[in-house]
Amino acid sequence: MQWVYLDNNATTAPAPPVIDAIDQAHRELWANPSSVHRLGQMVRQKVELARTQVAQLIGAREREIIFTSGGTESNNLALHGLAPPPGTPDVLVTTRIEHSAIREPAAAMEQGSAVRVVYVPVDGQGQVTAAAVGAAVRQAIAERQTPGGMVLVSVQWANNETGVIQPIAAIAQAISEVRRTVTVGTRVLLHVDATQAVGKLPVDVKAVGADMLTLAAHKFHGPKGIGALYARGGVRLRAQNIGGPQERQRRGGTENTPGIIGMGVAAELAQQFLEDGDLLGALRARRDRLEAGLLAACPGAVVNSAGADQRLWNTTNIGFPRLEAEAILLGLSERGVCASAGAACSSGSLEPSPVLLAMGIEEPIAHGSVRFSLSRFTTDADIDRALAIVPEVVRRLSRTLPMGV
Repeated sequence: MQWVYLDNNATTAPAPPVIDAIDQAHRELWANPSSVHRLGQMVRQKVELARTQVAQLIGAREREIIFTSGGTESNNLALHGLAPPPGTPDVLVTTRIEHSAIREPAAAMEQGSAVRVVYVPVDGQGQVTAAAVGAAVRQAIAERQTPGGMVLVSVQWANNETGVIQPIAAIAQAISEVRRTVTVGTRVLLHVDATQAVGKLPVDVKAVGADMLTLAAHKFHGPKGIGALYARGGVRLRAQNIGGPQERQRRGGTENTPGIIGMGVAAELAQQFLEDGDLLGALRARRDRLEAGLLAACPGAVVNSAGADQRLWNTTNIGFPRLEAEAILLGLSERGVCASAGAACSSGSLEPSPVLLAMGIEEPIAHGSVRFSLSRFTTDADIDRALAIVPEVVRRLSRTLPMGV
């Protein structure tokens, strides 16, 4: 079957140079990088080169990069690993449109500990304002019973379901203004889940003022099972994986050296891609053509998010009212088109996306919403084929399986 893969926010295909690097690592660089012999130290050099490549992609220093098993572990380390003990903030300020790797730990912290979780609302376009985040932090500090403690703000850079980009630099500035006026001893830190942003947008942690930032290799044509957490110098973290001194004692366990090496190559390729304005423009035009074509061919279809310029260039989330997304996806899959209903981590659920509901999207639309996400390998021919198949599947389902009738 000829596949049209439009589910790149779930994962991307590893780039050929990444595959080659991983293959070489398995064949030649399989020694433990903690070993003192020459072969082990050859692997250590490759690990540290990858650390440099990842750091350069996000504007960080090498020592600020902690390799993890992926975005979920990085997010959990940011939420639970802050030092000194107990390792969690007193107050967590976040939104209800975060990835489940933030949403679910936040809910568990709220129920199982003394952490207070404050949810900043988003508008109907899926955006949060810096002013709202700053106000939430100020109020949380004002309402605490005792001075001191820690407030952690966690906001994603770009939404995995809608592609909507949040004003991270403005949020960081609002937090900086709060820091200048808070009670002595209160720490306010900003964590950014940039899993969907890194490799698609220019990311500079120093320029925006993030204290911690999450990224995952498989979102920018690297391997699965490897990610990183940026932790600004001065942000102390306690290892949640205990059992070794790896990653400067912040994440124990023998390093996934093939994954790390592959991530480094993927980071270097991503940097080159971000410098190619012509290719970025062509890909954005393909996304826009897909979106416009589907809206024109499917009466009643709507885009669930902010305007095209306020989203990742690769993402469109389209609601097909009174249809079930699962039925649409099965129909598309039978014809060779891969898409998604929300996050891949939530597939199998018949419930509408919590992200769309938090945006105020009505359930008849949320139930029938499908995410189409491109990659830098998506071609015009892929868009042509999708525009031929998707409307046909939607029309057939509208005749045979409309929801609520």
